[in-house]
Amino acid sequence: MDHLVLARSLFGMTMAFHIIFATLGVGIPLMILLAELLYQKTKDKEYAIMAKRWTKGFAVLLGVAIPTGTIAGVQLNLLWPGFMEVIGKVMALAFQIEIYAFFIEALFMSIYVYAADRLPSAMRILSVTMVAIGGAASAILITNVHSFEETPAGFRIENGEIVDVDPWAAFFNPSFTVFAFHVVVSAFMTGAFVLGSISAYKMLRAKAETAVYNFYKKALLLSLTAGFIFSLLTALNGHESAQFLHEYQPEKLAAAEGLFETQDHAPLAIGGYTDVKEKEMKFAIEIPWALSFLAGNSFDTVVVGLDDFPREYWPPLYIHTLFNGMVLIGGFLLTAALFGLFWYKILKRKVFPKWLMWLYIAGGPLSILAIECGWIFSCTGRQPWVIYRIMKTSEAVTTSSRLGGLFTSFLIVYIILGIAVVLVLKYYFKRHPVAKDLGVQSES
Repeated sequence: MDHLVLARSLFGMTMAFHIIFATLGVGIPLMILLAELLYQKTKDKEYAIMAKRWTKGFAVLLGVAIPTGTIAGVQLNLLWPGFMEVIGKVMALAFQIEIYAFFIEALFMSIYVYAADRLPSAMRILSVTMVAIGGAASAILITNVHSFEETPAGFRIENGEIVDVDPWAAFFNPSFTVFAFHVVVSAFMTGAFVLGSISAYKMLRAKAETAVYNFYKKALLLSLTAGFIFSLLTALNGHESAQFLHEYQPEKLAAAEGLFETQDHAPLAIGGYTDVKEKEMKFAIEIPWALSFLAGNSFDTVVVGLDDFPREYWPPLYIHTLFNGMVLIGGFLLTAALFGLFWYKILKRKVFPKWLMWLYIAGGPLSILAIECGWIFSCTGRQPWVIYRIMKTSEAVTTSSRLGGLFTSFLIVYIILGIAVVLVLKYYFKRHPVAKDLGVQSES
């Protein structure tokens, strides 16, 4: 296998594994904070129990996010020396500030975990708030390197030398706000739906209207409320992201929709696949004029097609499937959360039907799948560039050809680590059932 493909596969595998824990590391602290705020407002101890149990799970996930993030950093240096040369001279600022963000998260996480019961309510809230801020800031700063790849700024390459470096211009590159907002709200959404998935599963196993059932129903309703808000914000940001692609990366938008011919009143393609030979979308449901409106808020907006770009600059056309998967899952989660809140708040139904519970159980894995689709779409859709229109991925890759063994080794490590995380979480919560925290006998 070509060493470029192996290098991309190795780093992609690491990021695909790490991004699960990194995303939950941003999303779950907000849910803990919401539970703490509700406890302080209502004095309902079940919210305090909720926050405590979520914190225990979060600590395990954070313990995996840290080393896998470190591995990703090491692999960046080893696999992409050409890219890191630019980053070291232009974008080191983001990495340096990220250290402080992580320090804040780790410090206040330690305070909250080991001293929460001894702290006054204001300090409990402050501690969790700082954990949430530190996690979100860390994600934004790391993702900022990705936004720099999409819209590089703050430097020039002249005769092979990096000149006119402006670290702040590179830091606040044109896509910074779009990517920063998206990574945070989508992580908040994912954290909410993953916790909601667990709550729905526990509700199915508990007897209706028992203490354990009602505890998890509270957790589910909190998760659905947060999930609805942040899935809506993610959808709105998705519209802004499409406009960003239209302006800065038109070939990625064209590939995402299988659009070959530049046109106004361009249709939005849902499903199907891109036929390169026929230069058309096959078996897709097309919404007339929708892509033009999505790109520029007007049906008259001219969307540039793939035929206006050299063939070697086309992204892989399977990103259409990734884009569809991300959008369709987001739409499903938004609708499911809204329906659940309508069922409970408007229709006043106190018991959720089993079919709806299974939808919410699926919501957690689906939200993670959407994160994976979105990340792969963003990175793969930028190809063949590692720094858009400045440096190709093939120019940045290591010259080493002995990557097959590393790929296999890391694959085994990640499989073992993933299994270990599941077993540790299962063992801990089996030894510490919620019935014990609630002061009742086991009812499940």
